[in-house]
Amino acid sequence: MAKPPLLLIAAGGTGGHMFPAQALAEAMLALGWRVKLSTDARGARYAGGFPAAVEIEEVSSATFARGGALAKLLVPFRIIGGVASAALAMLRDRPAVVVGFGGYPSIPAIAAATLLRRPRMIHEQNGILGRVNQSFARRVNLVACSIWPTALPSGVEGIHTGNPVRQAVLDRAGAPYIMPGDYPMSLVVIGGSQGARILSDVVPEAIAALPEGLRRNLRVAHQARAEDLDRVVETYANAGIHAEVEPFFADIPRRLSEAQLVVSRSGASSIADISVIGRPAILIPFAAALGDHQTANARGLVSADAAILIPESALDPATLSAHIAAVLSHPEAAGRMAANALAQGRPDATERLVALVQRLAHED
Repeated sequence: MAKPPLLLIAAGGTGGHMFPAQALAEAMLALGWRVKLSTDARGARYAGGFPAAVEIEEVSSATFARGGALAKLLVPFRIIGGVASAALAMLRDRPAVVVGFGGYPSIPAIAAATLLRRPRMIHEQNGILGRVNQSFARRVNLVACSIWPTALPSGVEGIHTGNPVRQAVLDRAGAPYIMPGDYPMSLVVIGGSQGARILSDVVPEAIAALPEGLRRNLRVAHQARAEDLDRVVETYANAGIHAEVEPFFADIPRRLSEAQLVVSRSGASSIADISVIGRPAILIPFAAALGDHQTANARGLVSADAAILIPESALDPATLSAHIAAVLSHPEAAGRMAANALAQGRPDATERLVALVQRLAHED
């Protein structure tokens, strides 16, 4: 009896790469495929969310962005070793399709698939290709993009799939939006671990500066780094604002669905969640993001009049307070922003990726 077809997923060790990879793995397993994950030892530590049926194949990889001089000298040799290992594994168990989600741990499998001419594609989560996906964009059969438009090399055509989101987000997709008014309103503040400090510096003061009529109705859920918690809590308390401040909210999808406004960084996952649920947003791209990709991520929502963009260079309490007040004081405009955000969402992103995998398999 023939084995079911094999999907080989190559992904790095961050949530941004692993979440959409996991979503595709789950969908392909449900269709009866076998699935392997190719990553390095670091990436394997972040693979705990993958179903037990996914076989994890560790290969060596490396990046010039980490380590000292000796580690950098060894990078090419570690990558070559990883490519050789990945190629041997593919010869033993031939994948029908190989999909890369970026990150340097994905290099060996995508490089081996290129050498062995296996059907292959990459999925880019951000509006600008990461370094690894940039390197392989001309060497794969398809380039799937979360953000549209995504900046691509000349001659490379992308396919807009969107970014797969968690089931908890899909469960809230298109939840009815309650427009702002003279009643309790919810504002959600999410910043990501690296970029949350400036939000903790600015957002509480901006909310404290709102007109009293708005301020008394606000209920704030603010994600802040542990080292910033006390001062953020104190600022809200001194302004008489009801606020929950935590390093992590496990129920962000519910909170987004109940929010009148979201203040957020513009990481790929945040953009996908805001779009699929459909909420007005004020987006503050992380200025240190590689290639300023968070600004690129925000463009779709901003162009659709679903979000307001404030660069870090222009962010201060007075500016942010004025924008928050403008959204919450104009209910019909806020309702239009929510509808525009929803129109940008791709709740079927996983299904779109599945269709591309099946297309490549049939073309082989």
